Amino acid sequence: MRISRSLEVWKMGTVNYLEALKLQDKLVSDRKTRKISDTLLSLQHPPTYTLGKRRTDHNLLVPETDLRKIGAELHYTQRGGDITFHGPHQAILYPIISLRDIGLGARNYVEKLELTMIELASLYGVKARAGQTGETGVWVGERKIGAIGVRISSGITSHGLALNIDPDLSYFKHIVPCGIADKEVTSLGKETEVALPAEEVIHEQLISCFARVFGFSDIIWKDDASILFDNQSIE
Repeated sequence: MRISRSLEVWKMGTVNYLEALKLQDKLVSDRKTRKISDTLLSLQHPPTYTLGKRRTDHNLLVPETDLRKIGAELHYTQRGGDITFHGPHQAILYPIISLRDIGLGARNYVEKLELTMIELASLYGVKARAGQTGETGVWVGERKIGAIGVRISSGITSHGLALNIDPDLSYFKHIVPCGIADKEVTSLGKETEVALPAEEVIHEQLISCFARVFGFSDIIWKDDASILFDNQSIE
């Protein structure tokens, strides 16, 4: 008999990157001690560039002061992966889940994150694929549509994936996206031939793809108001 597994989903809207980082740290700690069950954060960030733990600053093509001039922040993180951009009109998922409980290794976990974005793209007639050797994330031909950068601590995940719905792609000109030179960045809006629905619909479709790929049979939705009420002690 198949075991029913539930996933708590927090729909958070637009969240400052450092606030999201602090929240993830708390939730990872709570998941390790089983104070919470598997949880998925669904959100967007204001314009933000992040570097992974390898600190590949050479892939940032402009001084940090130039980023401030365009209203963007730069943050260093402990996730895997290279430099990337987060901003409006991008769907971000941060899973806080126990890989041990679902019997997944790190490689399989990343592959399922890729599949989550590939399945979402297919809903709009876009044929996406996982990265080949030396490539990370999800691609449409030779154009990157989704990024992945994860952290796993004692079997508990954080950070996650970012799918370009229809962001301002000019932000990517200031970096070598994910450390891969001479590659374009694209978006769902640019690749599909159908009119996109409201972004909230796409966010929910991405969540549904994630739940299906990872075998969660029950989704418990929490909106932003209830999250803030339940987590006043995070600050």
